[in-house]
Amino acid sequence: MAQKTALIVYAHQSPVSFNAAVRDVAMQELVAQGYRVLVSDLYTMNFRANATQDDIIGDLKTPEHFQYGDETMSAWMEGRLSDDIVAEQRKVEEAELVIFQFPLYWFSVPAVMKGWIDRVLTQGFAFSLKNMYNNGVFKDKKAMLSFTTGAMQTMFKPDGINGDINVTLWPLQNGTLHFCGFQVLAPQIFWSPAHCPADVRTAMLDGWRARVKGLLEEKPLTFAPCELFDLSFQGGFRLWPKVREERESQTYGITTGHHLGKPLPPDNQIKAQPADESSAQPDCRN
Repeated sequence: MAQKTALIVYAHQSPVSFNAAVRDVAMQELVAQGYRVLVSDLYTMNFRANATQDDIIGDLKTPEHFQYGDETMSAWMEGRLSDDIVAEQRKVEEAELVIFQFPLYWFSVPAVMKGWIDRVLTQGFAFSLKNMYNNGVFKDKKAMLSFTTGAMQTMFKPDGINGDINVTLWPLQNGTLHFCGFQVLAPQIFWSPAHCPADVRTAMLDGWRARVKGLLEEKPLTFAPCELFDLSFQGGFRLWPKVREERESQTYGITTGHHLGKPLPPDNQIKAQPADESSAQPDCRN
């Protein structure tokens, strides 16, 4: 069998940080399972975060009105993207698993990681209107977020001051990873390690080590499949009427984002649903 590959996209400034320790545990365990592990250490690489016309080699298609998405899609098709983007795209292509390791900044990823997302996951390479969500380009790959917080866990409860962590994670996990087709594994959240004693941090790392041992056997999170929607401009890419009717009697919405005015399905963005629940999605294309 061909050797499997994992990519860790890593963003922390300090080589002795807790994030670095988490990264190292993942590397060790994946290598022990026979994986080739690639690491994009974004700060060490001085990876450029800003998306500009410098990402395109050669002439622009419409220099009078630069549109990054259109220009990078054309450049990708013609092999004219900058070398740093191409190198990262090759890593993504080779990887069966992508782990994003970072400290949570302003309820999201650090700027350098956001720049990686903006510049590497270009239109055409990572998505299109025909190839998105469960029909996406990377539907045969798995991805996950692994991150540290400054806040304690209770602060991200539905009644906590920061609000529900499921809502916080929806843009990244649905709007970025699942949009590109990735099967999204439940996030690994390290709650407030900077304010924990050493033995608690050690226990956190031990728990992560144990999880990585069986990571690839985990079921992914549940999202609303494209088949539930009228994927046409005339239909507005909205749920089929039949689906809305079927959901009227349900206690919860479909997902965190597709709540339909109902209570959010519990832990939709932090725990995989049991197989019997996640598979019970109607096919309403007609």
